[in-house]
Amino acid sequence: MTRARMRAFIACAIVGALALLAAAENSPARTPAPASPATSLKSASLFAADKGSFRILVNGQQMGKEDFEISPSGGNWIARGTSEIQTADGTTHVTGTLELHADGTPVRYEWSTEGVKKAASTISFDGPTAMIDLRIEGVKPYSQQFKFNSPQIAVLDNNLYHQYAVLARLYDWDKKGAQTMAVLVPQELTPGSLTLESVGSQDLGGKKLDELTVKTEDLEVDLFLDGKRLVRIVAPSTNAEIIRD
Repeated sequence: MTRARMRAFIACAIVGALALLAAAENSPARTPAPASPATSLKSASLFAADKGSFRILVNGQQMGKEDFEISPSGGNWIARGTSEIQTADGTTHVTGTLELHADGTPVRYEWSTEGVKKAASTISFDGPTAMIDLRIEGVKPYSQQFKFNSPQIAVLDNNLYHQYAVLARLYDWDKKGAQTMAVLVPQELTPGSLTLESVGSQDLGGKKLDELTVKTEDLEVDLFLDGKRLVRIVAPSTNAEIIRD
């Protein structure tokens, strides 16, 4: 089975997912441009324990929710989340568990989704190489390998918005400026790159929050953080907002 046909069985990337919630077209995202080398890795842990939930809104209407937790596990960190999304085809449940080294490089990722189709996948990372094993209901198991320019790979999966909190931790806030890194959208089997850039402090609802933009060739998303704690995500092109409870 070709990768294109395999994509037809699984959820679309974040642009398509948000558009589907808004009853727009359900088309897969284009593959972003090849990744540039990431910034140098740091020896100290980038992460801090966090736990909470997000409301997923489109055009001001709640279309889903996510519960998540980021916690230490031995010398590594685990970021796991569970989302429930309401679509025209019914309710879709998505879970994801990402294991990372203290420097932010990924070790292993597992996801599963249950809705129109049931699917699950395990991704093992070995430096700049990602090996994907995909299992879809009624379909022969499928494997795919991707090689990146750096072991610092951001994982941003469909409808698992806590992964943007992880992404914000990968940004070098001391250096600031535009920073490019490799990215993998697992459910879409899509590798590519993204650019992060701090645009300073913004007044949102009477509170000063740090804004971090995330750009690919398809999408721009604005992250708003209280310190380094993610509290809001805005995707202007889809009228979608992800708000922390």
